[in-house]
Amino acid sequence: MSDYPKIVVSPPGPKARKLVRKDEAVISSSYVRFYPLAIESGKGCIVRDVDGNEYIDFNSGLLCLNVGHNHPEVVQAIKKQCDKFLHYSNTDFYYSEVVNLAEKLGEITPGRFEKKVFFGNSGAEAVEAAVKLAKWHTRKHRFIAFIGAFHGRTTGALSFTASKPVQRRHFFPLLPGVVHVPYPYCYRCPFKLSLPECDYWCVNFIDELVLQKYVPSEEVAGILFEPIQGEGGYVVPPPEYFQRLKKLADKYGLLLIDDEVQAGMGRTGKWFAIEHWKVEPDIVCIAKSIASGLPLGATVARAKIMDWEGGSHASTFGGNPISCVAALAVIDVIKKEKLLDNAVKQGNHVLKRLEELKEESEILGDVRGKGLMIGAEIVTDKRTKKYGKKEAHEIMLRCWKRGIAIITSGASSLRVAPPLSITSELLDAGLDIIEDVIREVEKEK
Repeated sequence: MSDYPKIVVSPPGPKARKLVRKDEAVISSSYVRFYPLAIESGKGCIVRDVDGNEYIDFNSGLLCLNVGHNHPEVVQAIKKQCDKFLHYSNTDFYYSEVVNLAEKLGEITPGRFEKKVFFGNSGAEAVEAAVKLAKWHTRKHRFIAFIGAFHGRTTGALSFTASKPVQRRHFFPLLPGVVHVPYPYCYRCPFKLSLPECDYWCVNFIDELVLQKYVPSEEVAGILFEPIQGEGGYVVPPPEYFQRLKKLADKYGLLLIDDEVQAGMGRTGKWFAIEHWKVEPDIVCIAKSIASGLPLGATVARAKIMDWEGGSHASTFGGNPISCVAALAVIDVIKKEKLLDNAVKQGNHVLKRLEELKEESEILGDVRGKGLMIGAEIVTDKRTKKYGKKEAHEIMLRCWKRGIAIITSGASSLRVAPPLSITSELLDAGLDIIEDVIREVEKEK
C-alpha cells in the first residue's frame, strides 16, 4: 500500500487560504486556477502544499515535469551552471550550452535530415517562431489550423488557438489568414460519421471544401496541428489520419508544423507524439517539459527551411544557459531511466483500468490516450454524449481534496498525466481514488 497521498488538514488549509487572499490582491485576474492548491515543495511525483498536505501529482505541473519534481540530476546541472554564468544572450553572442542542446534536439526529433533550432522561452514563442519562419520561407501568409486547438495566448499564437471563447474574446483582430477546420475527434465526430465508413472525410473536407472552394492553396504556408489535442480534451486522431494529412500537404506543397508543447519530450512513450503515426513534420515546436519547468521553448526545423536572414527573428533570453543545461539533463534522465518504456507500461495500465471502469460507469463516456497522456471524458448520458461539465469539475475537486492533483481539459475530460517516472504503486493509489470518486459522483447524479 502506498504511503501517499497524505492529507493532514482538509484543503485548502489556513495557510493556503491566506496565500490565495494575498494572490488575489496583487496577481492578474486573467489567471484561472483549477483549485486552491498552494505549493510549498515537490519531489519526484509528490507535491506538498503550504499546510503540509502531500499529493500525488497527476498533472506534472501542467505537463512541465516529465522527469518529476526536482530530479537530482537536473538540479545538479542547474547548480553547476549557476557557478559559471547565468546569461549572455544567445541572440548576440556564442556559448556551448545552446549548441549542445540544439545538437541533441536534432538527434531526437523526427527525421534524419539536417535541422536547425531557434530558442525562445515558452510554447507560445515556439509557435510564433514557427509561424514567422513558415511565412519567411514560403512567402505565403495563410494557414490551416484546427478547431479545439491550443497553441498559446500571444496574439499570433492566439490566432491559431480555438479552444475556448474566453481566450479570444475582445482581442479581435488577430493574425489574418488562419482558417480553422474540424479536428479528428472521433468520439464526437463533427460530421456525425464513424470509422471506417467515413473514409477520413475530415481530411478530404480540407481538400474539397476548403482548399478547392475558398482558400487558394498557393497562398497557404502550412498546417499547424497538435498530434494529440491537449487543451481540447486529450483527443487522439485515428490510425491513418496524419499519413493522409501528409499526403494532402505534399499535394499542395504545404509545410507540416507540429506543436509538441504538451505531447512531446516522451509524454506519449515516444520522444514526440507524431512518431506514433510515422510522419516527419517540417517544423516541430517544443516547450513545457523540455527544461523541467524552466522557461525554454524550441522551434526545430529542416535546415533548408530555417533560411531566414539575420535579424529577422530573435529572443534576448531564448536559449538561456541554465535552461539549456536543464534540458540536456532532462534528455539524459529520460534515456538513462528508460522513461519512454515506463510511460508505455504505466499508460497501458491506466487505459486498462479506466476501460474496465467505463464498462460499468454511466458517466465515463470515453477513454483515450497514448503513454501517460490519457483523457477520460465525463458525460451525463452515454447515448447522447452530453458533456458532464459539472460532474467532471466535481470529480476533479474531490480528487484534489483526497490528495490527487488532477485537472480537466476540453469541456468535460479528466487528464491523467503524471510524471513519466511514476511507479505502479503510486499510480494505483491515485487511480483507486479517481475511480472511487467517479463512482461517488455517478451515484449522486
